[in-house]
Amino acid sequence: MDPTLDGVVMRATVVLLVAGLCLVTAGTAGLGGSLPLAFALAVVGAGLYLVATTVDAPADGLGVREVATDLWTGPLLAAVVVLVWLEGSPGEIQALGGLVGLVGMLNYFLRPLYHLVYGAVGRVANA
Repeated sequence: MDPTLDGVVMRATVVLLVAGLCLVTAGTAGLGGSLPLAFALAVVGAGLYLVATTVDAPADGLGVREVATDLWTGPLLAAVVVLVWLEGSPGEIQALGGLVGLVGMLNYFLRPLYHLVYGAVGRVANA
């Protein structure tokens, strides 16, 4: 398994799950799609970006720093989803969060397929 590919897949999974969590939380709180919600999600993303720079880096592997440096993009992705569905009801925002989180988990579960295709393309390219 290629660690670079695995790192990219895990980062994308975390970003999608955070975006989904933000949307589900907003929908559960009764917030529908609106510009103030999109702005609030962007502010949360900016705050996470500022916090991510203070996290210590591990010596090797996919650690907290690697994940934390991308975590801030989750709320920004959620803000984009809210902007696309600006007039969404709280239930729709919650459902969109569930769909975004589902895409994140699908990405995670397809990792073996990604590695299979990556390995096959590498073998064909080397032949």
